[in-house]
Amino acid sequence: MNKKRIALIESKPSRNKFFELFNNKFEFDSFVLCSNSQIKKVLKRDVDIVFNPDDYDWVILVGSEPLKYYTKLNSITEYSGRVVEDKFLPVINPAMLAFKPEAKKSWEDSKNNIIAYIGGELKQEKLGDEDIFGITETDKLHSFLQDAIDHENGFIALDSETTGLYPRDAYMLGISLSYKKNHGAYIDTDCIDEKAEAMLQELFNKKRVVFHNSKFDIAFFRYHFGFKFPNFDDTMLMHYTLNENPGTHGLKQLALKFTPFGDYEKPMYDWIEAYRKRNGLLKADFTWDMIPFDIMQEYAAYDAVCTYLIYEEFLPYVTKNKRLGNVYYNILLPATEFLLDVESNGVPFDRDRLVKSSVLMQEEIDEAVSKLYEYTEVKLFEKAQGKDFNPNSTMQLRSLLFDYIGLKPTGKKTGTGADSTDAEVLGKLAEEHPVPQHILDIRQKVKIKSTYLDKIIPALDRDERLRTGFNLHGTTSGRLSSSGKMNMQQIPRDNPIVKGCIKAKPGKKIVAMDLTTAEVYCAAVIAGDTALQKVFQDGGNFHSNIAKLVFNLDCDVDDVAKYYSTERQMAKAVTFGIMYGAGPKKISEQVSKDSGAYFSTSQAKEVIEDYFKQFHKLKKWLDDCKKLIEKQTYVYSFFGRKRRLPNVRSTDKAIAAHEVRSGINSLVQSVASDVNLLGAIDAHKEICERGYKKNMKIFALVHDSILAEVDDDYVQEYSDILLRNVQKDRGLSIPGCPIGCDFDVDEDYSLGKFKKKYESE
Repeated sequence: MNKKRIALIESKPSRNKFFELFNNKFEFDSFVLCSNSQIKKVLKRDVDIVFNPDDYDWVILVGSEPLKYYTKLNSITEYSGRVVEDKFLPVINPAMLAFKPEAKKSWEDSKNNIIAYIGGELKQEKLGDEDIFGITETDKLHSFLQDAIDHENGFIALDSETTGLYPRDAYMLGISLSYKKNHGAYIDTDCIDEKAEAMLQELFNKKRVVFHNSKFDIAFFRYHFGFKFPNFDDTMLMHYTLNENPGTHGLKQLALKFTPFGDYEKPMYDWIEAYRKRNGLLKADFTWDMIPFDIMQEYAAYDAVCTYLIYEEFLPYVTKNKRLGNVYYNILLPATEFLLDVESNGVPFDRDRLVKSSVLMQEEIDEAVSKLYEYTEVKLFEKAQGKDFNPNSTMQLRSLLFDYIGLKPTGKKTGTGADSTDAEVLGKLAEEHPVPQHILDIRQKVKIKSTYLDKIIPALDRDERLRTGFNLHGTTSGRLSSSGKMNMQQIPRDNPIVKGCIKAKPGKKIVAMDLTTAEVYCAAVIAGDTALQKVFQDGGNFHSNIAKLVFNLDCDVDDVAKYYSTERQMAKAVTFGIMYGAGPKKISEQVSKDSGAYFSTSQAKEVIEDYFKQFHKLKKWLDDCKKLIEKQTYVYSFFGRKRRLPNVRSTDKAIAAHEVRSGINSLVQSVASDVNLLGAIDAHKEICERGYKKNMKIFALVHDSILAEVDDDYVQEYSDILLRNVQKDRGLSIPGCPIGCDFDVDEDYSLGKFKKKYESE
């Protein structure tokens, strides 16, 4: 047997001893993309390597830059330890292990895979035509489905290929199904007749149906076929349960890591790229219905096959850990069913108000820009440059701020090394001159118009509702994220114009429920701090109560805000700050900003000390959490969510400290979020059971809020249902004092602010 020829390529010269790092298992020739070790980031122009991949059997690519240079792929973490284009073996740079211990497992797994690939113990597999195939004929489909129904296996893997992301805007091209290991078919929807539909429903009733991103697929199957899924699982949510870090839950990434089929998508995406080039199509103009069935069938069938294998891999880990099992089976799966209805309900918009608001916002932009041109410095700039000042030009803005106004750069740089003019920088510079704040205001107004008002109108369905997405897997804390046609979690707060366009239909109201001081409430219970619990039990304004207690104020609680506003602000800042691991410096900055008066670090330190004298059990709990995180590098929330924190072992103290803060924050944030989510799920269930689904429609969860459109005659009953379910005792309640809920009812989500600002005479 001939000796394998192996090459290893780094971005630039390093001190890594790769021969030892790979356990002295093989020899290789070493290369670098760029011979200049002083370059921070190697760009294409810096590459001076002389290397021909065809001279080698295997090429190890260390880090993202060699990966991108030779394969045009970007994600080194996604492909680390996996074969790319038959001979390339990407791997993360081991240099990061010193300051990011979280990468250790990835490095070890990748290293072992590379050794196994080179040694021949690990190979990419490819299934034959008898196991990966397409079905375009109805009689063959009937036979296939009968085999699936009769098969002894208790679950199937199911996937769909569609022309778009939303059932109302797209149709289904085909269905991928695997009912046994390493065996999958892609079914053309054109060959599905009534008998096949009945057989599919029989199959779904009999078997547990496994999806990867069930909320997406079920929405299409329900809308286009009316299928029901009495029992289903979701490998994406399983993986999220086992690894909460975002960006790692895609089927492609998991197939690379947990199946022997590698990057099975590549042939189809190569075809797509060639097709686009051949026809001069931009990426945005390409649609999946352009892909011929014979090209699609292999890729689509592998989707189901890989989902099947991943399910077998994950199921034991989810079921054997009771805490993780509780999260998956009692939170994530019920939440999937709930969010399917939430997304289907859609966000109610008023089209006429949207059109009007777009015009109003453009008027505000024009007025703001006109005022900008009145500044002397802007006039001097235009005179000197011989052209109009363009606030959208970062180059011009940089010149205006630093050359003509004479402000000093903050030190923050862009990726190119230039002085930054981002929102954070402008916010700091605004303390010295009004122009930066003016620029921020213009940017905000332009963003509101372009990102929201103008994009919402064409995205509305015929019923003037917007169907967007809510994600269960998008955050490490477990809080919902939103994506799609509109990010509901990022609706502008300071300007009511977008919220004002979320308007109930005639005869209905928008009902918004907000949890109040929920995270502090949860912390008081978890920490067992009866003194902090008593603050809740005493009622009244929470922060005023805290201030009166901490500072021993000689007035009634109701008068604290009037006579001791600074002390109240300090108490508020400390209360929220400690939940996020803020120290004296951070709290001093926050109080100074909120109160408008300087509040020193030493003052903040004293206040924190006084605070913990009153709530010493909270302090002990925070200290114990820190020790636990440092000891075991993970924590479990009250409901069982696991937060993995390996970087607490980092040699970089800042990274380690941030990891501790993240861990403590997750313990309160995730619990408060789950209380809200579980309350909404149970309320929705009760609404459906009582036949109120048409009268009460929850259409969004935004941070700690639950939003619904409710018939006028049902507002009180809905509020009672929601309050009862959100305040349900889930083992996390203060005796005699359920978690606080505030209700607001109005015709639109701005709660009257839109009318006051834009429609008042």
